[in-house]
Amino acid sequence: MSIQEELHQVEKELARLRSEAAELRRQVGEIGPTDAAERSTLITMADQQEALADELEGRRQALLQQAGGTDT
Repeated sequence: MSIQEELHQVEKELARLRSEAAELRRQVGEIGPTDAAERSTLITMADQQEALADELEGRRQALLQQAGGTDT
């Protein structure tokens, strides 16, 4: 897989993770689970998605540097 192909895959996965995390947080805010444990679970899941997105962002930056890009 070329750097450009890997970069495309990472960006696609990054967008998916960020979207999922935002949806989880929206559920907590709008639907508002009545159970504190359920609310906590949704928040934890969103935090985990965001942590994965942060890792992918680091990978994205490394790929951009390898490809000679400067997109930050």
